[in-house]
Parts: sequence; structure tokens; C-alpha cells
Amino acid sequence: MQHIDLHCHSIFSDGTMTPAELVEMAINEKLGGLALTDHDTIEGVPELLRAAQKVGLPALSGVELSANHGDMAIHILGYGFDPDNTALKTSLGRLQQTRKIRNEKIIANLCHIGIDVTYDEMLDISGHGVIGRPHFGKLLINLGKVQTMQAAFDKYLRRGRPAYAAREKLPVQDAIRIIHRAKGLAVLAHPGTIPLDNKKSMELINDFVHMGLDGIETYYPVHSAGLRKQLLSLCAQENLVITGGSDYHGDIRPGTRLGTMQKKQRVPLDVLLQLQQRIQSINKH
Repeated sequence: MQHIDLHCHSIFSDGTMTPAELVEMAINEKLGGLALTDHDTIEGVPELLRAAQKVGLPALSGVELSANHGDMAIHILGYGFDPDNTALKTSLGRLQQTRKIRNEKIIANLCHIGIDVTYDEMLDISGHGVIGRPHFGKLLINLGKVQTMQAAFDKYLRRGRPAYAAREKLPVQDAIRIIHRAKGLAVLAHPGTIPLDNKKSMELINDFVHMGLDGIETYYPVHSAGLRKQLLSLCAQENLVITGGSDYHGDIRPGTRLGTMQKKQRVPLDVLLQLQQRIQSINKH
């Protein structure tokens, strides 16, 4: 059975491959569809759509918005939106500015503990992408401060560690509204990573549904078969779209593979077909 990947990242955020290279990899992996979901940017979407069209690979515009609910970090995926939507671009510009402010704070925190780094050095590491904490992790590995990305986060970059800095994020309802204004579908990313017990997680998802959430990322590497079954049932009950993906970042996150969740888990092609149908129905109105 052919499968797809609707969650991956490129050099335009914190991935290590260009959008065109991701398309090439998708073809090599015999995927039946792809979406690029860079963090708070859609800079790579046109390249991905052009490259996919050239080889006949079905592809969707995508983005992963950084949001919050109280003091809880929540990620909202957007699919099928108009990449030229002015309001979307303006909102993403504001989000990128909050990232810049946060990154400057991380740099100051690192310098405070004796690890000298400049913003220009971080730009060199990120290339022309949005600077994220994984880029700081890569710097710390290059400097010999840690050996792995996990260690970089555990020792320096995670909440409560010396280099951590919070940043302003969108309320979940605003993230959903921004995607809707651009004629896209808003999907809750990787609910299995929300730090709540099962009952509270389901209550939270229901709150988001009442805010206008369109779907749930049901297929995800850390989701157990039991959670996946529960999320599929919820989607059927609430008429939500189902999505899924590997969250592939390339070499910056070793051990992952485009199109692969777990050994026996893949995102079926039907997920893309149903998602496309829902997007088409929105654009008719």
C-alpha cells in the first residue's frame, strides 16, 4: 500500500534538506504525497510545490505554527492554504520577529555562562532558514560542549536550563483563525507529546475543536497503537480530518526517515485524498 508524509521540515526552518531534495527523497521512498511544514514560515513551500509538480508527486502547502494554551506549548499545522495570502504572511512575519528576540536572549544566556556566540554565527549555521533551538544545539555540538542534540537540550536549551529563553506565541484560537483566513485547514500536531494525562488531553482537544480545529495529527512516531486508535475514533466522531507524518528534519535529527513513523506504522494514501477533498470543499465557499 502506498503511503505519504505530511509533516517534514526543510532548511527554511530547522531541517537540513532543501524542499527539492525532500521531493527527491519522497520519490526514492515511493511516497504517494508530501507536505512541507516548516516552523512559522512558508518560504520553502513554492519550491516544494514546483519540484513536486515536475515529478508528478501530489503535494500540499503546509506550515507548523508555534502556539500556546496558557503556559503549554501547542503546535498547529496548516494545510492547503493560499501561500500568497497577505494576512498569513503578515502573521508569520510577526512570529519570526518573536523568534529573533528569543534567539538574541539565548545568545546572551550562552555568553553569560561563558559560551561566546554571535547572531552572525547562528545565521551561518541556519543558512537562510529560521533560527531555532536545534541550530543552537548544532553549535554546542560543533563547539564540543555536548555530543548529541538531546544532550544540548538537556544541559542547555530546555526550559529551566541556563540558555533557555521563552518567546511570545500565538494563542491556539488565533493560530486556527490565521490558517482559516488563508483558506487552509488547522490541525493539532502530535497530541501524544502534550504533557497531560490521557483524559485531560482529550478534554483539551475537545476545547480546540470548539475553537474551530479541523483535524488531528493521528499518525506520528511516538503515538502508540492505542492512542492512534483513540484519535481515529475521535476524528470519526467529530468529523475531523486525519493527518500524519514523520516530523523528518534530516541529519539534524538522526535515526528518522521520511515517510516512516514506526516499523509497522505508515500514513495511508487515503489520508491525503480525504484531506484534499476537505480542502476543495472549503475553497468552493
